[in-house]
Amino acid sequence: MTVSKQDVLNAFTFRAACRHYDGSRKISREDMDYILELGRLSPSSVGSEPWKFVVVQNKALRDAIKPIGWGVAGQLDDCSHLVVILAKKNARYDSEFMRNVLIRRGLSGEQLEAGLAKYKAFQVNDMKQAANEQTLFDWAAKQTYIALGNMMTGAALIGIDSCPIEGLEYDKVNQLFTDAGVFDPAEWGIATMCTFGYRAKDIAKKARKPVEEVVQWVE
Repeated sequence: MTVSKQDVLNAFTFRAACRHYDGSRKISREDMDYILELGRLSPSSVGSEPWKFVVVQNKALRDAIKPIGWGVAGQLDDCSHLVVILAKKNARYDSEFMRNVLIRRGLSGEQLEAGLAKYKAFQVNDMKQAANEQTLFDWAAKQTYIALGNMMTGAALIGIDSCPIEGLEYDKVNQLFTDAGVFDPAEWGIATMCTFGYRAKDIAKKARKPVEEVVQWVE
């Protein structure tokens, strides 16, 4: 690894929520593929990868988001790329999705069944996620934020700005994408969005709590 600790800290300092993008500057396909690859390579609970990254460049669809996406409306004209991050629905231990997770990792036969039994104990007893569709979706959505963070940090390392977005009327935005044929609502739901591009002006220095308030050592 050749990236220094200071390089990474500089990227974290540089990264801030970008509300105003320079519409004349576009991210290259090579750089955007790199950002998306950071999402794909991100870790997830039990290796589930319960995500999909939808890159929305269609102007008509972007315009349709504006009245129901108050947090992103002001960025859609000028951001270079909009990434809508989907979370998997029904990622229960007994779903075909979770079975395929283990098969992808090379398990079969007794090992596969033992793995699914372990996931059942994890979801039912440990995390208590299996009770209903909403808790399962919330668990999957949590995993997508790992990928989101990695994509934003990786973008900052090469001088690209970003802004995570939760300011949406989720039911309406999900319906919009469903009507557009982007995804099957029985399988996927929107967890969050993120815009990427280049800042049009300086961003005020972000405030953070002192380290003493957020770090506790137990020795």
